[in-house]
Amino acid sequence: MANCHRNNVGSLVLGHHPTKSSAATVSGNVRLWNSLSAASFRRIIFDALSCGGAAYRRNNHTDSASSTDGSDSDSECPKPNPNPKRNVRSEKLSDLLSMADSEVDAETETKKKEEALDDLKRLVSELQAEDSPPVKRVAAASAVRRLAREDAEVRVTFAMLGAIPPLAAMLDLEDLDSQVASLYALLNLGIGNDANKAAIVKVGSVHKMLKLIESPDSVETSVSEAIVANFLGLSALDSNKPIIGSSAAVPFLVRTLQNLDNKTSSQAKQDALRAMYNLSIFPGNVSFILETNLVPFLINSVGDMEVTNRALAILSNLVSTREGRKATSAVPDAFPILVDVLNWTDSPECQEKASYVLMIMAHKSYGDRQAMIEAGIASSLLELSLLGTTLAQKRASRILECLRVDKGKQVSGSFGGNLGATVSAPICGSSSSCAKMDGGGKDGSDEEEEMMSEEKKAVKQLVQQSLQNNMRKIAKRANLPQDTVPSDHFKSLTANPYVMEERGAIILEALHQEGM
Repeated sequence: MANCHRNNVGSLVLGHHPTKSSAATVSGNVRLWNSLSAASFRRIIFDALSCGGAAYRRNNHTDSASSTDGSDSDSECPKPNPNPKRNVRSEKLSDLLSMADSEVDAETETKKKEEALDDLKRLVSELQAEDSPPVKRVAAASAVRRLAREDAEVRVTFAMLGAIPPLAAMLDLEDLDSQVASLYALLNLGIGNDANKAAIVKVGSVHKMLKLIESPDSVETSVSEAIVANFLGLSALDSNKPIIGSSAAVPFLVRTLQNLDNKTSSQAKQDALRAMYNLSIFPGNVSFILETNLVPFLINSVGDMEVTNRALAILSNLVSTREGRKATSAVPDAFPILVDVLNWTDSPECQEKASYVLMIMAHKSYGDRQAMIEAGIASSLLELSLLGTTLAQKRASRILECLRVDKGKQVSGSFGGNLGATVSAPICGSSSSCAKMDGGGKDGSDEEEEMMSEEKKAVKQLVQQSLQNNMRKIAKRANLPQDTVPSDHFKSLTANPYVMEERGAIILEALHQEGM
């Protein structure tokens, strides 16, 4: 139990007949209670009640004796009565004390929030004061940047108080410190908050940022990198993509990627790549992107592992349009570079993205399919269909299907000139029908059947041999033992005659074109 209070509060609260000698003391105590909060006053009263009125009356008589021998035993509460009713009252008092503590904590928390809100209001007022010294506004912008970095609630509060317009207005100042401070403050206000991102663009921040980099004087690296970071954050919002993409932001980001002056940091380069990816998602921005030399840069950057993955991701968005595919195929050595990525067994994500780009282009253009075959895609597709991820295997199979259709059309054309009929597969499926078209009788039909049977056997043997040779190459490249047991998928390729004819024939033909 709490210690009893040895002052004259007993005569004020519990006593019925205070003496004249204690009138001054009582008056002082009354002034003391007026200075305390309601919760503190209730806590003292609860402490007094928990010790019992009798203890207070006893303390008044024995106070002088305890001061003589130095003992504080009279200031302690008497032992609790084992009576159950008394225990129930004690529990109720304990609950009341807990409620009082909660009220105190709530009052303290509310007071802290009010003080924090007052600080935020003061910072916004300093930002809005255009006649205040630049140093003071820079300090306020730096404080906004620091407070908004980790606290999402603070970002919302700053926006509600009107911090975004004055920060955007600071971009018009010629002071470098003001520009950098406002740029990073705006950047942090937009983190994870779509409403703030929309508000930042709405007040014209994008055009103000572009005005900074278009100045005739050389742009400071700190300013350009802060602008790149802002474009990255703002471009994540779909409604901002067309606004940023149609502006001069795309050429600026491409220049940052090319890093012609060797001043751009690695982080700024990654931010520019990610911003370009966000902008390329919107189909309307593809035409603006193609006006730059981004596509040749992306293809020629394949091989630099810091940028290859994101470069392929951007290409995946660009080839979704006809103009993007045309620009990609026009780059010298584009297909050999992309086909080579299919062999990167240690980078499955790059394999998946490269196979997607090639799949889209193979599906849309016959000329691109021929260029892929000339680049040696057949063996790479075979390896990918055996050892790639599930997604990469599906995409490789679709590319093979496109190549098979082309091969079927070629065979159809060559046989159609001689036989006067359409053949849709490399091998004629009915020898009797072939014999009838030639006008031969029974003997001719038997001869044709034997000839076609021998041809089928020869093709099957050649295709199986080609698959086995490629499997040995794959095992050799992967440093596997030569007697490695083939997987079930490979067994199905070599055992199923339909797979042999439909997939294997076109692969064999492509391998022959490669001179393997």
